[in-house]
Amino acid sequence: MNPTNKFTGKRLTGLLGTTRKSRIIGAGAVFLAVCAFGAAGVAPLAPDASDLPVKSIAQDLELPNLADQIAALQKDDQQFIHEEKVRPGDTLAALLTRLGVEDAAAVNFIKSDKVAKAVMQLKTGKRVQAQTDENGELQWLRASVVDGRDNPVKQISITRTGDKFSAEEAPAKLERRVEMRAREINNSLYSATDATTDGGKLPDVIVAQIVEMFSTSIDFRSDLKRGDRFNVVYETFWQDGEMVRAGRILAGEFVNRGVTYQSVWYEDPISKQGGYYTFDGKALKKAFLKSPLEFSRISSGFSMRTHPISGSWKAHKGVDFAAANGTPIRASGDGVIDFAGVQGGYGNLVSIKHWANYTTAYAHMSRFAPGIRKGSKVSQGDVIGYVGSTGWSTGAHLHYEFRVNNEAVDPMSIKVLAQAPMTPAERARFQIAAGDMSHRFALLRPTTASTMAR
Repeated sequence: MNPTNKFTGKRLTGLLGTTRKSRIIGAGAVFLAVCAFGAAGVAPLAPDASDLPVKSIAQDLELPNLADQIAALQKDDQQFIHEEKVRPGDTLAALLTRLGVEDAAAVNFIKSDKVAKAVMQLKTGKRVQAQTDENGELQWLRASVVDGRDNPVKQISITRTGDKFSAEEAPAKLERRVEMRAREINNSLYSATDATTDGGKLPDVIVAQIVEMFSTSIDFRSDLKRGDRFNVVYETFWQDGEMVRAGRILAGEFVNRGVTYQSVWYEDPISKQGGYYTFDGKALKKAFLKSPLEFSRISSGFSMRTHPISGSWKAHKGVDFAAANGTPIRASGDGVIDFAGVQGGYGNLVSIKHWANYTTAYAHMSRFAPGIRKGSKVSQGDVIGYVGSTGWSTGAHLHYEFRVNNEAVDPMSIKVLAQAPMTPAERARFQIAAGDMSHRFALLRPTTASTMAR
């Protein structure tokens, strides 16, 4: 028997199986495999991309007519906006020339109009904006007038309508921004605040507030050490993209020798009373100032004395602070004006009702501060009047009384009182504000990895 017959006979039967069922299944599998290989053999191959025909198409595109566009633009009046800063020794003519204004009518209007002439008194460095047409005629001019502290107080606008001009003034509109800064002490506090590693140095007024805020806990002359750090969140006010002043610190955190001190500003939207607190709601400000005058000396204490005018021996139910006439008098605590007027020997008197049963009185004023009237609210440190010698007085001084349940007590003997505690509703609102500042501090603190790297 030849090998082929041997293979196709027994060997093939062995491959397909011994039973009828297995042989049918095996034969089907072989048939499918043969079909698959046959299909692969006759399938056409994909053409090579390099063999594909290429067809080039050329088409002329119509370009826009630039001459027509230029002519259309020339038909419209051209407007130009300029901005300049007032220079030392600037005259109105010099300023307007730099602004591109060649308009005698505008010059005459600015010199004669009582509102527009404020442009002639602008401070050096202040910005002025103006729009002119292609002939130099003034279309409008805007400038801000500042107060003695360089804060914008009003906006001057000069506008042209036909051949006439008009001038208006309105309160300056400032944009409030909240900024965050983080610093580390390497040499001194001031070198850290002057650093510009994160975009800019801290304003001087913010640095002063940092020192004042933490000076009761940190001696900035001797306690600081290399590696101390602080985070601060504060407000700034901007006009036309330029910062005009810094405001109040909204929250501060200072790590000194491993001890963390924190403070957050909170003003209750209902009571309108504000102050600095710890993050657990404890007031940092004391309820009352030790002295309503910033610089003074006690000329007469709380005691029995001979009255300087009547000569009789009687109780002096307050403390006299000697000071020059016109010295500002500060409210010693938050409260509401209970009385403001003339009262017998007290002369010009202001009485303030504070929280609980506390009252303070300020006598012999030369005059009251603007806005001081019965029912008006005042905050600790607000100026309420000025030292004088009205009523039964032999010289300029402030007579200061501290009353508890309408009974006069010696203000110098009272233990330091904490600020009035928050009500439950105030505390709930405070926690929302404190939570926001706590989140900001978390963003400012160095990460664990960077701390370990140091």
